[in-house]
Amino acid sequence: MHQEKIAEVIQEVKKVVVGQEKMINRLLIGLFTNGHILLEGVPGLAKTLTVNTLAKVLHLDFNRIQFTPDLLPSDLIGTMIYNQQTSHFEVKKGPIFSNVILADEVNRSPAKVQSALLEAMQEKQVTIGETTFSLDRPFLVLATQNPVDQEGTYPLPEAQVDRFMMKVHIEYPSKSEEMEVMRRMSNMQYAPEVSPMLSKQDIFDIRDQINAVKMAEPLEHYIIELVFATRFPAKYGLKEEAKYILFGVSPRASINLNLAAKAVAFMDGRDYVLPEDIKEIAEDVLNHRILLNYEAEADQISTRDLVKTLLEKVPINKSVTLK
Repeated sequence: MHQEKIAEVIQEVKKVVVGQEKMINRLLIGLFTNGHILLEGVPGLAKTLTVNTLAKVLHLDFNRIQFTPDLLPSDLIGTMIYNQQTSHFEVKKGPIFSNVILADEVNRSPAKVQSALLEAMQEKQVTIGETTFSLDRPFLVLATQNPVDQEGTYPLPEAQVDRFMMKVHIEYPSKSEEMEVMRRMSNMQYAPEVSPMLSKQDIFDIRDQINAVKMAEPLEHYIIELVFATRFPAKYGLKEEAKYILFGVSPRASINLNLAAKAVAFMDGRDYVLPEDIKEIAEDVLNHRILLNYEAEADQISTRDLVKTLLEKVPINKSVTLK
């Protein structure tokens, strides 16, 4: 039943967004597993449009925050304002108080603003003055960033990047998709309307169903092997790759890979996980958590390349004993 509603959500989003099936799928997985998503791609690939449209289809409160070099933490979470009539300070809540937050071009703000997201993303609460406020449920941060080699960008701190469940690389559209985009957007009267398809209760019900999806113990071991292969690559026969890895992934990687694989299975109409589910989502869960050294940069080796190698060389049914 809920799979049918999810299909309706996707079709509704496609009234506005051409292509980008992977991005839509990953955004829904993040929503259904309570995980934040980082979208990376050059400007103009419909990142903001997709998030905005999805929020409308899900009938959730939505706020877009444009991150700029002069943005302050108080612009994000709120501040205390003195009321002259009452002679008291009052709390003015910021745009973080919403169900879906679009942190647009999050890496165009300095570290102090980026760090202001940490408490909200991890604890689902913010502190203004001496008072702590719980955020609404569901709460999801969908951040977009420009490629870090572009001018005017600030690399996100590792601690913050690790709090994103997935980092999704947005690719250019195909020729046919770009043709459709061009035809739609060159028609100045084109203004499609979308309708809400899921309620908040539907989202909570879907989360319960994903939580009930079964994962066999060998697949749990497979996730652990993938994670440990990033930390001790030489012991997994990855001697060539070992010289590029500075630090492997954190325990959040195994947690999120488990959750995301269950969501992939659920959205495919199954109540059990297959190895293909783990492999499908592994790159997006792992790629931003592997820290590379300067040698990797010099040899033009990316974390995406390393994850693909891991999936090729780490077997499902073989464990390496590590103390």
